Amino acid sequence: MFKSKNVNEKHMSRTDFNELLDAGVHFGHLKRKWNPAMAPYIFMERNGIHIIDLQKTEAKLDEACDALKQIARSGKKILFVATKKQAKEIVAESVKPTKMPYVTERWAGGMLTNFPTIRRAIKRMTSIDKMMQDGTFDNMAKREKLQITRQRAKLDKQLGSIADMNRLPAAMFIVDITKEHIAVREAQKLNIPLFAIVDTNSDPRNIDFPIPANDDASKSIALIIDKVTAAISEGLSERKSEREKDNAEKEKKKAARKTDPKKSRARKEEGEESAETKESPSDDKQE
Repeated sequence: MFKSKNVNEKHMSRTDFNELLDAGVHFGHLKRKWNPAMAPYIFMERNGIHIIDLQKTEAKLDEACDALKQIARSGKKILFVATKKQAKEIVAESVKPTKMPYVTERWAGGMLTNFPTIRRAIKRMTSIDKMMQDGTFDNMAKREKLQITRQRAKLDKQLGSIADMNRLPAAMFIVDITKEHIAVREAQKLNIPLFAIVDTNSDPRNIDFPIPANDDASKSIALIIDKVTAAISEGLSERKSEREKDNAEKEKKKAARKTDPKKSRARKEEGEESAETKESPSDDKQE
């Protein structure tokens, strides 16, 4: 679906084995809690705990980062979903600089499958903001003010981070697909590509870009999110550079057309010829 631009180009890994090891990315769940579909990503079992194969984590993380970079470079949005306690702050802080939408509070059912309703709620939030700015809010009764303020706070908590999302995202990144199963199901219904951290208790078969890793430890989540958002920032930076380059070339061509004496003379001669052609029929009539 999303592939690296130059397959023959030598690929530089975005992370290394020791970084993953230090962050505890390799620690899975207890053996009795495992999902057999995760077998290809499990290296061994130690003291009743599954150990994730970090070489596969490294490869899958690089693959996901390259794909996310391309999506960001194309100007499309990636929605991040992480509502578990140890992930929400990490995701919010890391994703904010990229200006990508994220959900760190409860996932509202139908957020994607019933997107028009969500858009109406966002418009309501925007209209309340306008009321506060144009003075309408000041003329309201105290009780009404309190109700609207509470409504605004509730909407902001649920939808504030997706307020700028005008259309469905091009992809989704999920931390803990078992916990976020409703979000996963909605994305699948709408054929939205899924990127996710998958632990040993997860089923990675429905995920387009699974990253086998510990999805409970803060250090592990932080490292993966840091690499992912860095790739997105690269894509955004390249997009900006390309647009600036295109604009500079357009301006250069425009300036060249204005200053080129040969072209100016040619245009002038063309103008004189067309003027003569227009005058000749009227001269014939006068004769």
